[in-house]
Amino acid sequence: MRMITSDEDLAEAAAAGDGAAFASLLDRHYDRLFAFCFRLTGTRSEAEDLTQDICAALPAKLGSYQKRAKVTTWLYRVAVNAAHDRRRKRATYAKATNGWGDWEIQRTATNNDMSEKLDWLTVAMSQLSQDLRDTLALVLDDMTHAQAGEVLGVSEGTISWRMSEAKKALRALKEQEGKT
Repeated sequence: MRMITSDEDLAEAAAAGDGAAFASLLDRHYDRLFAFCFRLTGTRSEAEDLTQDICAALPAKLGSYQKRAKVTTWLYRVAVNAAHDRRRKRATYAKATNGWGDWEIQRTATNNDMSEKLDWLTVAMSQLSQDLRDTLALVLDDMTHAQAGEVLGVSEGTISWRMSEAKKALRALKEQEGKT
């Protein structure tokens, strides 16, 4: 007659590093653990992931098993804790990523809008006189009027006048496009 080793003895041996005892313990309880995880998660794929995570962590957790409770009771507690941890991580992730999709859509729209405006400005600037175009390019490159005047060899007042003329010309081009 063959003796059956108790779950508690298998758990104790597995905690001591006995791989065969660990395999026997999993063999006995894997299906029940999976079914329980399925009830906790509600989906097969989530239950599979959770069960695998538990099984991967079990060798380290077996060191905390004490024979005060049945192995199945302890295993259910491990599963419940793992499910709670998974839910907390998901909730934290969902909270952290909430709005990122909207942010990305807005960022893309802003970039597209800016790109369209820059494309229009590039074409419009080609229609300006060389002096206005050079002045506008320098000022758009974050130069002060004094710095742009120094580069172009004209006074700061001349740069201010050219910027005013460039703005008038661009506004007129925009209005003309709106009419056509």
